[in-house]
Amino acid sequence: MRLIFHASLFFLLTVLTQIVGLAWVASRLFKRPLWMFAVLYVSFSVASVVVAPQFGRVALPCFDDGPLLMRSLLFCVLSRHYVVPEMRSVALILADTVNNAFPGTVTSVLDGSFPFLDGFPLLPHLSHDDGKKLDLAFYYEDETGYLPGRTPSPFGYFAFEDGPTDCKTRLPTLRWDLKWLQPIWLQLDLDENRLRTALNALAADPRVGKILVEPHLVDRLGAQHPKIRFQGCRAARHDDHIHFQLD
Repeated sequence: MRLIFHASLFFLLTVLTQIVGLAWVASRLFKRPLWMFAVLYVSFSVASVVVAPQFGRVALPCFDDGPLLMRSLLFCVLSRHYVVPEMRSVALILADTVNNAFPGTVTSVLDGSFPFLDGFPLLPHLSHDDGKKLDLAFYYEDETGYLPGRTPSPFGYFAFEDGPTDCKTRLPTLRWDLKWLQPIWLQLDLDENRLRTALNALAADPRVGKILVEPHLVDRLGAQHPKIRFQGCRAARHDDHIHFQLD
């Protein structure tokens, strides 16, 4: 039973974080496994930043005072902040573009990819398995003005901007409405000017091949472009974040 437990935990941790499962298995070799697990996990995470470029991935900034930053350290802790160098360049230029148009803007990054191995799934996404896809949080404001790096939810996802849709509930589906969660989030307003600028900047970058945003938001922002598309009714909603990918 112990073997089954540890094998199951290894599988779960590996699927969720890629490298944490290895730290868990290695920690079993020591007399104080929980303490060593923490040490090994931190060691493996730091080592991944150095080793990932050998696999064609680089880390996005977790600690920085620049215009591009991970929305939550949780993405860094779970090693979900890796992309190919070209994607990193696109994201940095986008953040600079929006910041130049609106000084003081922070572009918040959500899920990228794991540090190693193309094809390794980043659940619950249907893609994000090659370092060429990246999610960005929307920009928000309240009655006092723009809120740098703030989002209604603490990790940027699942605070939806409701609008008209032709989608019907069809199983199986990842199109979660999560209505029970919505009252929990902060009540913030979408900063439409910054979001429109970001979408236009991404669409203008020749390296970007596809941008996914819910159609009602595209219409609301007047941001129509051939690269900006609907993800489909069975995929996750994209009126809480931007998904874009390289060509």
